Amino acid sequence: MAETNDGLFREPEMGLTGRPLRKIPTPASIDSHGPATVIAMCNQKGGVGKTTSTINMGAALAEYGRRVLLVDLDPQGALSAGLGIQHEDLDTTVYNLLVDRDATLEDALHHTAIDNLDVIPANIDLSAAEIQLVNEVGREQALARALRPVMKDYDYIIVDCQPSLGLLTVNALCCSDGVIIPMECTYFSLRGLALLHDTVDKVKDRLNFRLEVIGILVTLFDRRTNHSRQVMNRVVEVFGDRVFDTVITRTVRFPETTVAGEPITSWAPSSEGARQYRDLAAEVIERT
Repeated sequence: MAETNDGLFREPEMGLTGRPLRKIPTPASIDSHGPATVIAMCNQKGGVGKTTSTINMGAALAEYGRRVLLVDLDPQGALSAGLGIQHEDLDTTVYNLLVDRDATLEDALHHTAIDNLDVIPANIDLSAAEIQLVNEVGREQALARALRPVMKDYDYIIVDCQPSLGLLTVNALCCSDGVIIPMECTYFSLRGLALLHDTVDKVKDRLNFRLEVIGILVTLFDRRTNHSRQVMNRVVEVFGDRVFDTVITRTVRFPETTVAGEPITSWAPSSEGARQYRDLAAEVIERT
């Protein structure tokens, strides 16, 4: 309990997770950059706010002075489109970096309108990569090999995985230091977490011993419904401190930013969504 000015005690204010509300410290500024912490934003279920969270968390990290590279690893190219990149007809994308050893990362790299935020885009060409890589030696390490030249240039590299647990996602897990799992606040999403955790554990045991779950991010939370609160209670009960204190609530602003082609932190900087992603970025810095 917290003590008031009159010496009485009151119950602490509760956050959306059902835990006491915690003031997340503002990250300290840094004087140098790199080597990068690589994070896979991963969930085999679509529609959980994964790409939205990758874009906005990356932009918030950049606001805090961190150099950030976003990697679009989904053939749909939603991350690329969400940052205003006309990705359909690009000559060099992440696909070329995975399958062509002569492709250079500099040719694939795009600077965004946000300071400190770069992106490697994807388009439908990437859908052929799994078939082309399947017989390659070290096929799980193709993305790690492609990113190696810029590891020293960034503080965070965030990979937006496609909604599956195929070879592209395994590539992301193999090159990552940690995983952030966005999950929609529904029982259906909760059931899928067990399968994803099993995949993460297998990659950790066999291919990437440093891989850890950085946190579980609850998204699309509707504070008006009992269902959301019940699911949240269950998630916190099962996963404990792995659940981020920051919760992303359902808001109309996120679809609008997709159309605008920029993060909510710049499109609507004073909005609740922007504040939530700044809090999330601060938590990620705290945990990594």
